[in-house]
Order: sequence, then structure tokens, then C-alpha cells
Amino acid sequence: MFAVLGWIIFGVIVGVVAKLLMPGRDPGGFIVTMLLGIAGALLGGFIGRAMGFYGTNESAGWLMSIGGAILLLVLYRLVARRRTI
Repeated sequence: MFAVLGWIIFGVIVGVVAKLLMPGRDPGGFIVTMLLGIAGALLGGFIGRAMGFYGTNESAGWLMSIGGAILLLVLYRLVARRRTI
């Protein structure tokens, strides 16, 4: 239970930092920020392991997590923009 709560808190922090680093209007709110942050941490860990930065049982670092969240935020903005056009 505490691990899930830790991932949620980590995801919120990573999502907020990613939004602060990418100025502009986002179509999502707090829940989308949290989900993008959690997914970004997972994506950052996957990319980091694929590049040899992390071992099999190691979690992603802050920079890779934020980078993954920014990547997902860019993709989310592109998809959301197409839906409104």
C-alpha cells in the first residue's frame, strides 16, 4: 500500500515539474498531470534500462522520469490538439 502511495506522490511531483518545464496550456487537469507523471516515470525507467543507465531492479532517476513525463506531455498535447481541430 505504501509503495502505491509513494508512486502516486512521485508521479504528482514529476508531472508538476514536467508541466513547469513545458509552458503553455494543457488540456488536462490534476488527474492527467498525475497519470502523465507516473507513466513518465515508468517510461523513463524503461528507456534508462534500455540504454544501460539502470539495472533490472532499479527504478528510474528524477531526470529520466521527468524526461519521460515531458515526452508523454508532448504526445498528449498533440493528440488532444488533433481532437479539437
